[in-house]
Formats: sequence, structure tokens, C-alpha cells
Amino acid sequence: MRCPFCQNIDTKVIDTRESAHGNSIRRRRVCLQCGRRFTTIESTQLLVLKNNGEVEPFSRDKVINGVRRACKGRNISEADLNQLGRQVEEKLRQSGTAQVTSDEVGTAVLEPLRNVDEIAYLRFASVYRNFSTLDDFEDAIQWLRNNTNHNAPSEDR
Repeated sequence: MRCPFCQNIDTKVIDTRESAHGNSIRRRRVCLQCGRRFTTIESTQLLVLKNNGEVEPFSRDKVINGVRRACKGRNISEADLNQLGRQVEEKLRQSGTAQVTSDEVGTAVLEPLRNVDEIAYLRFASVYRNFSTLDDFEDAIQWLRNNTNHNAPSEDR
């Protein structure tokens, strides 16, 4: 690590601390030439392998924007979207790999989105899973009915 003050490449780590979520490490360093101290933060970068073979850094904002389109016209708050984005990123990071596929990102979106709004879930799933017939929608609706707790009656139904 190069000293930001004198550009010397000889530095020494004097303290290391992991962030609360384990996504980054804070290192306190001292330059062996000028003696000045500075802090560096090292973080892991999560990469996404897209279907076309390109690799790009994971973007929580990109996930949120994709989900926002599925939620258009629904009563979903920005706080809910941000929380969903955090959940997706945490789930992907828990895989322990530095690179995930775009399919894994889409799959990671589905469960928390289902918990936020079932209609948005169906919209997102129809694009993500490439629904092409009414049967695809009927199967997804039936799956939702079988796997979602509907104990409380709703006035909307």
C-alpha cells in the first residue's frame, strides 16, 4: 500500500478491524519513511456473470430498480425496496463466492419480493422466468396459494 502523503510503498499495518457485517476490513497503517499514519478500507467485490458472458460488479441499485418496475402502481415504500435490496445482497454474499450468476440474483429477489407484495412477485417472476403462456401464470398463482399463509381474510378479495 502506497503512503498517501509521501508515496512511499513501504508501509506497516498496525491495527486491523473487521466491519460489523464482515464485508470490509479497516486497516490502520504507518508509513515507514515519513512516519505518518493513515487508514485503508478493504472490501470484497461481488461480481455478477450475466447470461451474455459479461461480468460486472453487483449493483444493489440495479436490483432495486428492477424490482421497482415490478412494483409500479403497488403500495410499496422506498424503505421496503431498500430493505429488499439489502436482503438480496446479504443472501448473495452469504454464498461465500466472489461471483454469482444473474440467475442467482433473480432467484435471490423472488422470496423477499413475495413477502413484500405477491402481485409484484408475479410481475417480476413472469419476466425473470420468461412466462410465455397463461399456464405459466396459473402455475405460479397456484404455487403462491399453496405456499403463502392466507389465514386472515382480506377485504380486497
